[in-house]
Amino acid sequence: MAFKHLFKAKLDWNSTPKRYQKSHQIAIEGKEILNVSAAKAFKGDPALYNPEDLLLSAVVSCHMMSYLYVCAQNGIEVLSYQDNAEADLEVSHNGSGRFTEIRLYPKVIIKQNEKINEALNLHLKANELCFIANSCNFPIVHFPECESE
Repeated sequence: MAFKHLFKAKLDWNSTPKRYQKSHQIAIEGKEILNVSAAKAFKGDPALYNPEDLLLSAVVSCHMMSYLYVCAQNGIEVLSYQDNAEADLEVSHNGSGRFTEIRLYPKVIIKQNEKINEALNLHLKANELCFIANSCNFPIVHFPECESE
């Protein structure tokens, strides 16, 4: 049986007389306002998050949480987790675009030296479980590293 969960976000944007602003706010109940703009490459405010940043952040965060879950299921104690993720965005001449690939570079430190190979392999299982990865229509590839303390 599948369970459904509803997520909501409220977007507020106002125009200025001579040109439209790309900066806007997104409110999610019970959380701080998220100030968002277009990416710098698209004439947005480079000091603000942009949709591309947020998509990449969602993928890398969801993968980590899925990974920690599968490690716990398999008795692997994760001591630290870092990732320097990258995403490729391709923009067509007509202005449309799409992500073509996300690359994750997780560096994990675990407690048990004898479980390093298993810990490396669990990234595939984490990707299978990741809600965000399952919602993407482009490849998400992993280049994991793992060591023990």
